[in-house]
Amino acid sequence: MLLNAEAAKAGQPRAPGADSPAPARESVVPNPESDPKIAVAGLNFYYGPNRVLDGVTLKIHPNQVTALIGPSGCGKSTFLRSLNRMNDIVPGTRVEGSILIDGQDIYAPSVDVVDLRRRVGMVFQKSNPFPKSIFENVAYGLRINRMTRSREELGGRVEASLKAAALWDEVRDRLHASALSLSGGQQQRLCIARALAVEPEILLMDEPASALDPIATQRIEELVYQLKDRYTIVIVTHNMQQAARVSDVTAFFWLGKLIESDLTNKIFTAPAEKLTEDYVTGRFG
Repeated sequence: MLLNAEAAKAGQPRAPGADSPAPARESVVPNPESDPKIAVAGLNFYYGPNRVLDGVTLKIHPNQVTALIGPSGCGKSTFLRSLNRMNDIVPGTRVEGSILIDGQDIYAPSVDVVDLRRRVGMVFQKSNPFPKSIFENVAYGLRINRMTRSREELGGRVEASLKAAALWDEVRDRLHASALSLSGGQQQRLCIARALAVEPEILLMDEPASALDPIATQRIEELVYQLKDRYTIVIVTHNMQQAARVSDVTAFFWLGKLIESDLTNKIFTAPAEKLTEDYVTGRFG
C-alpha cells in the first residue's frame, strides 16, 4: 500500500489495517455555533484563461490545523496562496467568489495587502532564510513594520519567537552567526520563528517538511501541534500519514475542486466520497 510504503520510507511505524492510517491524535470537533476564522465561498481562480480552482467553498475554524491533501497539480498550493493574496504577484491571475477573514473580504479594494500578509503568515516548502544572522532573520519583520520601540524590546521579541518555534535552546549562544549555517530543519524552524515574530493570526504552511529528514520532520510536526493553541494553521501536505498525525480537519482537492472536507478521523476511516476513499487508500495519486 502507498501509505505503508511512505511510512516505511520515512521511518514511521506501518499503518494498522489494510487501507488507511490511524490518526495519532483525536481530531477536535469545531463548535458549529462559532464563527469561522476563514470563510471561502464559491472561489474560482484563474491563471490567464486557465481555471485552476473551481467553486471552492470551505470554512476554517480558529485554533485548528486544517490539512489540504490531493495529487500534484490539484490546486492545493494555489488555494493556500489565495488566503494571503500571494498569488497577486503572478501576472494575469483573476479571482471570483469571496474569502472572508474574521468577516472581512480580503479581496476588497480597501484591504492593505501588506497588513494582510502580516496577519496571515506563510512558511514555504523550501526553507528560505535571509543571508543574515539568525537574530536579524527574526528581527527583520519587526524592524520593517516598526513593531518595537527599543533594542531591549526587539531582543525580547526575537527570543520569544525563537522559543515559540522550539529553536531558542539550539541557537541562543550563536544568534549572530549566519542563518545559512543552520541545518535544514533548523532553517525551517527559523523561518517559522520569522513568521511568528510579527504576531500573525493565521499561519499557512506549504509542505514545510517535504525536504527534511524524518527527525526534523517530527520536530516540525510537534511544533505545528503546539502552535495551534495560539494560531489557526492551514498546511498543504502530500504525506497522508502527516495529515493524519497533525491535523484536526482534512480537505481533499482533485482537479481544482474541493471534493470533501471533514474531521481528519472521518476522512481517513469513513470518507463520504468514493474518490476520497480511493485517494487515501493509495489506489491512485
